[in-house]
Amino acid sequence: MSATQDLLSNYQHIIEDLRLITGTSGVFDVAVDGQLLYSKAETGRHANDGEVLKLFSELVGPDVKRFGT
Repeated sequence: MSATQDLLSNYQHIIEDLRLITGTSGVFDVAVDGQLLYSKAETGRHANDGEVLKLFSELVGPDVKRFGT
């Protein structure tokens, strides 16, 4: 599943705006409210399945439940 699908499936009730912005050279960065959450340039690899969702879940904390739970 893609990072976009993961985020929207699990946190659609709190995400107000999600943008996919094209870049060059295979850029893949995920930022939340200006805070860099994941960067392919920093890790040297693309995010593993579920990795962005895990990082987002940790960022919002345990008090924010996933959609439908």
